[in-house]
Amino acid sequence: MNPSLAMALLVLLPLTAAALAFVWPRAGRWLGRATVALAALGVARLAKEVMGREGLVHRVGGWGAPLGIDLRADGLAALMLALTTIMGLAAVLYAPSYFSAHQQGRNPPAPPGCPPGRDGATETKLAGTDSGLSERWFWPLFLFLWASLNALFLSGDIFNLYVTLELLGFSAVALVALGGGRDALAAAMRYLLTSLAASLFYLLGVALVYGQCGTVDLSLLADQAEPTPALWTALILMTCGLAAKAALFPLHFWLPAAHSNAPAPVSALLSALVVKGAFYILLRLWFQAFAELRAPGLMQALGGLGAAAVLWGAARALRQNRLKLLVAYSTVAQLGYLFLVFPLVVSAATGLGAWTGALLFLAAHACAKTAMFLAAGNIIQAAGHDRLPELDGIGRALPVSAFAIGLAGISLVGLPPSGGFVGKWLLLNASLSQGQWWWVAVILAGSLLAAGYLLRVLNHAFVEAPRAAVFQPAPPVMEWTAFGFALLAVLLGLGAGWPAELLRAGAPVAGPLLTGGGAP
Repeated sequence: MNPSLAMALLVLLPLTAAALAFVWPRAGRWLGRATVALAALGVARLAKEVMGREGLVHRVGGWGAPLGIDLRADGLAALMLALTTIMGLAAVLYAPSYFSAHQQGRNPPAPPGCPPGRDGATETKLAGTDSGLSERWFWPLFLFLWASLNALFLSGDIFNLYVTLELLGFSAVALVALGGGRDALAAAMRYLLTSLAASLFYLLGVALVYGQCGTVDLSLLADQAEPTPALWTALILMTCGLAAKAALFPLHFWLPAAHSNAPAPVSALLSALVVKGAFYILLRLWFQAFAELRAPGLMQALGGLGAAAVLWGAARALRQNRLKLLVAYSTVAQLGYLFLVFPLVVSAATGLGAWTGALLFLAAHACAKTAMFLAAGNIIQAAGHDRLPELDGIGRALPVSAFAIGLAGISLVGLPPSGGFVGKWLLLNASLSQGQWWWVAVILAGSLLAAGYLLRVLNHAFVEAPRAAVFQPAPPVMEWTAFGFALLAVLLGLGAGWPAELLRAGAPVAGPLLTGGGAP
């Protein structure tokens, strides 16, 4: 397969499948499976071509920038495209059984006497809605979200990044609303309004950049951008908008309700991929288009917000009595680690280690959080709710799901040999090498807090229940899908060499991964 053809197909394939799923809803499952298989071939071909090169460019229609639209792929884009395909596999394995179980009424009603918290109700609302209708709309929306993500990761200019970001936001909001009930709709509306306001900030920045530079192409901007007040204003506007979409503290207020009220496969997609789209654009802006405008103080400020997210999100997760809310606040915390890349990618000697560490952690987080949200969906189906104090002994009924949470927790805490450990180790090494010891304290404190809230979940799962609780079984494919992605998060640490080498392609810095040239 020609690499240019692969780039085009990675956008057109899920987009075409989404259109067909709208017309023929019954074919949604098969369209999803076919898309995963074909997309995997395209991503493998693209990653092979990108390896060892600065990147690939496909000129859509033969017109190059600035008149035409360019699709670009480098190591970062290839990694993100691989993640969309892997998460697509999770969806096509898990979602059919998930929606079928709800449609058959296998999710028992939640016991009375425990009103929902202010962050929303449990996922049992889905059982009271037309679950067949929910699945009918899940497949086209999921495929449309997939096409938007692929287009975002391949876009070569800041305006097309805006377009794809908007399409991504609309499909994500609609997927959240599939949860049904007042709380899910309220969470979706809050998400929508936040997304629209953030998009307005970003678009204003794009307009200022175009007025100042006369182009929106990322590569051309890298050559033309100069530190003027207009460009600084544009960058601040775009960064604020993207920080809200990425749920960076303190703009994370929309995320817990949206992630905890959405159906389980949707929650997994939101946490693993959707919030990473805005972070990806921030990387493109600050390390590709406007690298000359990186001010140390501003980079430290972004890192400081990431550190605050790590500590605040983990502290909030410790206080939650709902499993999905705990996992959602954990996402707020784990996203904070990614923003440590901004103050650490400043040194030619250790910058590549920080760059690679943050992105390996991103991949490990995507797999681990997918496993946790899918396992939470299994537990909700078995118990009818996700209130931790009432889940004592759930590990006996769903041992595979309970062990999936434990395995995913190994990566989130950063224990060897997981992918989370490799990512955090590289960030720690870069911090110590550059004398920025305060990030070391944040990473270690965040890991201890993560261990605390994960141990809370496991304690309830494996403790001896004081009274016999009735839990319904979950379909094996749902349990083993969650376990498989938890295992993948761990195995990523053992096989980190290939993605680390891939991330060298087009990286904004060079040098060894670890001080002295060692490998993790």
